[in-house]
Amino acid sequence: MDSLPPLAPGTELELTPDRLAFGGPALARVGGLVVFVDRALPGQRLKVQITRRRRRYLEARIVQVLQQSPHYSPPFCRHFGVCGGCSWQHLAYPEQVRWKGRHLEEVLAHLGRVAPREFLPPVPSPRERCYRNKMTFAFAPGGPGEGRFILGLHRGDHPQEIFALEECHLLGPAALELVLQLREICRRLGLGAYDPRTGQGMLHSLVVREGQRTGQTLLHLITAGKAPPQGLTQLAEELRRHAPRLTTLAHSHHPGRPPARILFGPGCLEEELAGLRLCISPDSFLQPNTEAAELLYNAIAERGEFTGGEVVWDLYCGAGGIALALAPQARQVVGFELSSRAVADARANARRNRVDDCRFVAGDLARTLGAALREPSLPRPQVIIADPPRAGLHPAVVALLQELAPRRLILVSCHPATLARDLERLSGPYEVETAQAFDFFPHTPHLEALVTLRRR
Repeated sequence: MDSLPPLAPGTELELTPDRLAFGGPALARVGGLVVFVDRALPGQRLKVQITRRRRRYLEARIVQVLQQSPHYSPPFCRHFGVCGGCSWQHLAYPEQVRWKGRHLEEVLAHLGRVAPREFLPPVPSPRERCYRNKMTFAFAPGGPGEGRFILGLHRGDHPQEIFALEECHLLGPAALELVLQLREICRRLGLGAYDPRTGQGMLHSLVVREGQRTGQTLLHLITAGKAPPQGLTQLAEELRRHAPRLTTLAHSHHPGRPPARILFGPGCLEEELAGLRLCISPDSFLQPNTEAAELLYNAIAERGEFTGGEVVWDLYCGAGGIALALAPQARQVVGFELSSRAVADARANARRNRVDDCRFVAGDLARTLGAALREPSLPRPQVIIADPPRAGLHPAVVALLQELAPRRLILVSCHPATLARDLERLSGPYEVETAQAFDFFPHTPHLEALVTLRRR
């Protein structure tokens, strides 16, 4: 290693990454230091340039690919390399799935010091493209030749910047066409993007939801600025006239995001999942990959070892998908959720699907769980399922889980690091039985995890 040049920013050198780090970049070692190379693949021989030096690691960018990885797959989107989304698009899909399973094992071991009795093989997404039922796009003031705004996604190299979207292979073609159609109508009406530097303009972001099995679509436009949004009525009329595939148009204001108001349509999106027909409001949560979610629901039902006599509590239940799917296998299911709008959806979904043995509780989870713990008329659960947001379980919720002491815990997580932390907190009274990665997000480093625990 004495022949190596000083590893300062700007230095060029050759290296071969041998693994993918959790989060996406490839990893190599040079002169006793770890080098992270964005968008590189294991097995590539690369000429790279050091871009940043830290005490324990270096960051580098690719200058030239000298020899290609055997697992390389040609990117299929024109925005690859600019978009911050599909950073693994150039990696063959079976390798993506394999690395996600490996990353789950490593994160649980290193961050949570957790060794499940069994790691089950990672589950691939049934669809590799057009798999998302929900996406969020951002507006930004346009540059020279771009008009009053651009509509797109965040850049990978400069996440605070937005690039103009022309294609995307995560949404279905009909949903993407609606997004581009709304963009053109907004331009025709002279609407502008909100600029936080000046406070001018109004267009902030756009959420599109698609019922992949119902053909329904919902657009949720978010505006910003102090002035009342102008042109919404005309925009709604134009969309109603020229976008027959659009089922519901909703609007809300940023910041604060009060409940969305419906400009036209029934106000929710219907989707079929696990034998259920679910109605999802603009602000309610549903797993963003419908077909992968169905595989996850089936795995939860299998690993719950239900006999039909259990009381099941479903924490962070959203619009009730998991709770309602499990209801036929349990005596009673109780769902807990912070969002009152989502709980209203869950109750309506129970009625729609004629499920009588489900009830749903709205409110802060630590408070509602504590109240349920003291309620003598509510049977204690034998199984608890929790699907928290990225921040994981609040410490107060962990303490309540330990007090409730169900015989089984089933945790679903979209963030392995916080999952590892929560498992470490629960590993005293509980043994971690199985862990499994599910790929909800092909061509990205993100993964969903399912972990089962049994009371010791």
